[in-house]
Amino acid sequence: MKYSKKHRGAANAKSQSSTPLRMKIILGIIFVLFATLIGQLAYLQLGYGSRFKAEVQKSNSAVVSSQVPRGVMYDNKGRVLVGNKAQNAITYTKSASTTSDQVYSIANALSYYIRLNDEKPTEQQVIDYYLGNKANSTKETAKVPKSVRNTEDEELINNAIDNQVRKEHIKLTPREKTAALIYNKISGAYTLSTIYIKNQGLTDKEIAEVGEHLSSLPGVGIGTDWQRSYPNGSSIKSIIGSVSTEKAGLPSDNLQYYLTNGYSRNDRVGTSYLEEEYEPLLKGTKSTSKVWTKSDGNIEQTKSVYSGQAGASLVLTLDAKYQKEVQNALKQTYASAIASGAAHYSNGAYAVAMNPQTGALLAVAGINRDPNKNKTVDNALGVINQTYVMGSVVKGAMVGGGLINKVITPTNNTLPDTPIYLPGSPIKKSVYPVGTFGALDAPTALEVSSNIYMMHLAMNWIHAKYVPKQFISMPDTAFDTLRRNFNMFGLGQKTGVDLPGESAGIQGKSFNAQGQILSGSVLDLAYGNYDAYTPIQLAQYVSTIANGGYRLQPYVVQSVGHTATNGKKVYIDYNKKPNVQLRIPWTSDELDVIHQGFWRVVHGTNSWGTAHKLKDVKPSISGKSGTAQTFYYDPDHPNQKNPPELINATFVGYAPSNNPKLAVAVVFPGLDPDLEGSYTLQMAKAMVQDYFKLHKN
Repeated sequence: MKYSKKHRGAANAKSQSSTPLRMKIILGIIFVLFATLIGQLAYLQLGYGSRFKAEVQKSNSAVVSSQVPRGVMYDNKGRVLVGNKAQNAITYTKSASTTSDQVYSIANALSYYIRLNDEKPTEQQVIDYYLGNKANSTKETAKVPKSVRNTEDEELINNAIDNQVRKEHIKLTPREKTAALIYNKISGAYTLSTIYIKNQGLTDKEIAEVGEHLSSLPGVGIGTDWQRSYPNGSSIKSIIGSVSTEKAGLPSDNLQYYLTNGYSRNDRVGTSYLEEEYEPLLKGTKSTSKVWTKSDGNIEQTKSVYSGQAGASLVLTLDAKYQKEVQNALKQTYASAIASGAAHYSNGAYAVAMNPQTGALLAVAGINRDPNKNKTVDNALGVINQTYVMGSVVKGAMVGGGLINKVITPTNNTLPDTPIYLPGSPIKKSVYPVGTFGALDAPTALEVSSNIYMMHLAMNWIHAKYVPKQFISMPDTAFDTLRRNFNMFGLGQKTGVDLPGESAGIQGKSFNAQGQILSGSVLDLAYGNYDAYTPIQLAQYVSTIANGGYRLQPYVVQSVGHTATNGKKVYIDYNKKPNVQLRIPWTSDELDVIHQGFWRVVHGTNSWGTAHKLKDVKPSISGKSGTAQTFYYDPDHPNQKNPPELINATFVGYAPSNNPKLAVAVVFPGLDPDLEGSYTLQMAKAMVQDYFKLHKN
């Protein structure tokens, strides 16, 4: 259909006349809705305004948390090794409306009642405190060039002001220094968080004066804090570890981990060893309180919601009395070695006692020494992280491997005692004169500590081809074969002790620059004169022999529980069970060969026996002594020529011989070979006698 111009014009006119009507209807509806909304708001404001205002003020609340004491650590007899010493503290809780002027005022007021003599303010803290005074801030700002002030760059202006004050070398009185420290503590506090202004060395006078003026010190309070205490001595503090201070707060390298797990930045946490390893248990559950604040931001009311739960208690395997005896014996024996000149170049000594039936560590003692300064410090931790070439003490593992792999048998284990002559190398032999023995069986080889026997055993084991003074050939897998065997006994790998930072030991090179196997070093490895192990690895190894072939994981924490509110009883929630890492696959006859050898090391009649001085110790000891060649390299003279030749002296043993309840490992590194003495045997004797004196039943 077609429209004429007349019809189109009529249609347009009709459309234009209907549009204003629709708009009027829409605008009318909008007006009615707005009028209704405004009327409702007016009704609520006039009729219920005061009620809603009260509700808003009432609901202006927050939940804050506070630290609880860390868990206590006990020895295996219930004696406190690590506790918490409560002490008075001056606290501060920052409100939401606290201004810098108020912070400055509170800091100055408090500085008249307390002193922070053990801290010194930094240069920046002095500047911040000085500028906390509004008059000083205004004066110093005026000194900044207009060109800087006009930039409106707040950071640039503040830096310019700080530099201006820094040039003036502001001097503070002792009281003002305390005020500067308090100002810094309060300024750095989070809103509604409670911090400690002073929690050490607080005097009765300071408490009284602060308490008297609390009404004029908003946010300041008197509370209690705690510090770690060691009522039975701190000789094993290196194993227990440390806790950060409130000032240090969370470790920066794990900051995000702690923050995502609910910690505050100034929380104290375990930073090393047991304190760090068991941090999730020791920290406890924070107490929580609900804080109501007024409309001006000041705290109106605080109500405890949850009193918190102190950290879990740890019962350690260590015996505090025995630990002290072992540490004292080690210090005395090592002092004798120093006095005699035997330990002139020595860098320490270590001793560890272990229950061979469970893997529980009973005593862990260590000394670290600077030979140049002759200064010693306790270093029980060295038992797990110091490595040394240990010498003949490892020969029990070598004989054990030979028996398991049928290189020798309980009835056929005699090998020739002829020295090894490698082409172009010095003779490889034992300490006794060549020709002393024509041949040796395995128990006698252990008794007299024959290096020759172990080298012949190794060559037979790896199928080496050997012609004296002409050549020796062995497979490239020779090191792997022997090391796998030592690993089976716990030598050369981490024991899994529940302490961080354990060393796996150090392996010597297997091949020379041309890719050829170091045949002579393979033979050295066979009698313990090549790879380096830790003292705790020796303890695990000798325990494996003592208990019949069960390689047990060493551990320090026996139980986890919680202490009763009266502090006199520990309720156990979890007990550690012995963990057998591996069962040595030998027969009772094969094991008996090693037991015979270890018994004869102490009780044998051969004049070349190495530990006969322990023969009369009760209960009887079985064990193995050792020495390994080493050298002293002076760290102050790295290019020294002809470093002194020394020995590492070692001993491992167990007692009683027929039913072992104690296994010991002793390491005295870096002794003079001409003044070796019998220091390791003296130490082992003391460890055995002291233990059974304390455990007569």
